[in-house]
Amino acid sequence: MTTTLWRGARLVTLADARGWGLVERGALLVDGDTIAWSGAESELPSGTHADAEVDLGGLLVTPGLVDCHTHLVYAGQRAGEFEQRLEGATYEEIARAGGGIRSTVAATRAASDETLFDLARERALALMSEGVTTLEIKSGYGLERETEAKMLRVARTIGRMLPVRVRTTFLGAHALAPEFAGRPDDFIDAVCGDMLPALAHEGLVDAVDAFCETIGFTPSQTERVFRAARALDLPVKLHAEQLSDQHGAALAARYGALSADHLEWLGADGIAAMAESGTVAVLLPGAFYYLRETRLPPIQSLRDANVPIAVSTDCNPGTSPITSLLTTMNMACTLFRLTPQEAIRGVTINAARALGLAGEIGSLEVGKVADFALYDIARPADLAYGVGLNPCAEAVNGGTVSVPRPARRDPALEPPSAR
Repeated sequence: MTTTLWRGARLVTLADARGWGLVERGALLVDGDTIAWSGAESELPSGTHADAEVDLGGLLVTPGLVDCHTHLVYAGQRAGEFEQRLEGATYEEIARAGGGIRSTVAATRAASDETLFDLARERALALMSEGVTTLEIKSGYGLERETEAKMLRVARTIGRMLPVRVRTTFLGAHALAPEFAGRPDDFIDAVCGDMLPALAHEGLVDAVDAFCETIGFTPSQTERVFRAARALDLPVKLHAEQLSDQHGAALAARYGALSADHLEWLGADGIAAMAESGTVAVLLPGAFYYLRETRLPPIQSLRDANVPIAVSTDCNPGTSPITSLLTTMNMACTLFRLTPQEAIRGVTINAARALGLAGEIGSLEVGKVADFALYDIARPADLAYGVGLNPCAEAVNGGTVSVPRPARRDPALEPPSAR
């Protein structure tokens, strides 16, 4: 294995439960794909050998960013619905009239594997250019076995063809398939008895999700999906409390869910259950912004209960057509009043927890995978500052350098050494 010493760095290790874990004049020793040592250069053990050295010249180094909730694989677009909402139509009205998720289902069913890959590849590259090294990708725009499998195969291919780690989530219970109009329980039978077992047998599923909502599925229907997932030893997560309080987060927590996502209508019972189970609260400010919601997630209550908070793009064609995790961090700060440190923890260590990967990625600690991102900025908090600004100079995934892109520098964000 090749050993590389990355030196001259300002490390944001996030190794402690609180604080940045900032190490000035830091270094990372990477052995193959693993962090073998992390700390101040002055404390490098004597006799440390490296096959190669890279001087980072004072760049800020964070754990690789993790986008833990995306719908990256889809065809078509829904700009018309954006216009409808601005003219007064609600998300629920559009969905009940046959738009929303179902319009994307039609386009995705009609698209080839190659088309879906090409579209998803461009979205993934946009996220990777900002320092994203791990992505979650959901299905849910097929609503029948063949297209759900097609979406998940494309997601797996993204992970093989690009230097990014991909976790796949089966979201068959995303909306009622048109073939099952008026028969939601029969559709859940198909999800649990046909789609999920077949896709799991193919090795396409890392986790299972559902949309528990008045325009989605009831808590009892959702619980049937959870039972089917647990019977296959698959972890669960949930779209919960986005438009109303269905007590989905508490249900998810009872099944040891990795995460409950959205949460604008989350109540005290859900918060308590999530705190007890360790379920991560994934905030999706892009959807809040695009839907012009006004009810904020209960951020302070989540803090008070020590529920881990993650942040994600929710990249999808209808309610969050965003391929910038940095912009999403800014939204989390400006709309939800997260601190920059909470936002950065939300796209690193807490996002890793939301994928069940906290033992492998999300912080710069010995024994973890060598995923990290290099930024030409003065302070860690600057990552949540700009909109349309990308200070990422390079990213490293599993010890391998991703294709670098020139940073668009802003003098206000230059590191002290450059001033």
